[in-house]
Amino acid sequence: MKQLAFFLLLGLVTQVRAQTIPADELIFLTSAWKGERFADGRPKIPDALLTRARNIGIDDAWTVLKNEGYTNQFEGNWKLIHTDVPVVGRAVTAMFMPSRPDVEKAIKERGQTKQVRKGNTNAWPIETLTKGDVYVADAFGKIGGGTLMGATLGNAIFAKTGNGVVFNGAARDLQELQNIKGFNAFVRDFHPSFLEETVLMGLNTPIRIGQAMVLPGDLVIAQREGVLFVPAHMAEQVISTCEFVTRKDQFGFEVVKSGRYTTGQIDSQWTDEIKTEFLKWLGQHPELGSMTRAELDQMMSKRTW
Repeated sequence: MKQLAFFLLLGLVTQVRAQTIPADELIFLTSAWKGERFADGRPKIPDALLTRARNIGIDDAWTVLKNEGYTNQFEGNWKLIHTDVPVVGRAVTAMFMPSRPDVEKAIKERGQTKQVRKGNTNAWPIETLTKGDVYVADAFGKIGGGTLMGATLGNAIFAKTGNGVVFNGAARDLQELQNIKGFNAFVRDFHPSFLEETVLMGLNTPIRIGQAMVLPGDLVIAQREGVLFVPAHMAEQVISTCEFVTRKDQFGFEVVKSGRYTTGQIDSQWTDEIKTEFLKWLGQHPELGSMTRAELDQMMSKRTW
């Protein structure tokens, strides 16, 4: 309760959370997360996990989530700036809606009165970004007039996060954006227009990206196949399991090529003999980490390989 009271007090003092759901509501929605949080209640996945997440495959991560009942976390059909630059980090969410004059006027006046936000509302989420964040926005799939970012905002985003964006909407200035080394954008399309008739209605709130539900603090894994949103409390399990699958695959490739085992034997539940040989092989590759027999049995029990 003391931690929650601190979050709420900080939000009142700074007065920069317009359009943001209360911290206690965000903590409630992400109650399965037991780790550190940002001041607004957003789960703070450790930097070390973000680094490890850059080395896992989205297909393996999707399988882990599906086996645990999380079937609405993936969305495909994106256009990218670069096909070989993944975007991995903690979600900062924004929900945009078609504008109506009275609502947009009231929202902008409130931001200006508090002297914390100026300009168009698509820039407001950028003010909240920190290193390792991914700006994830639902702009209801709007293309023409739905460009949430151009080169100026793209540079601002990358300077704050060292990361890219995921927009259920559009972006402009593709030629300039592709010159930001290390930056990438997953968008529905690129378009030369400016943003218009669109207003921010939610910041760090639950949003829908296509067929996926996204909560603030989710682990975003965006690769060529599409974008996967991993609930924060599932991040460590997903990453650890994917790391194991990588080891298992490397071992499997070697023993199948050598003829010691068939693909059928490797792709089904392992016998005690194969498990023993895998652990011996793993000991010969310390760069891949260690694993006990109990840990191996537990990992294998989660899926029929």
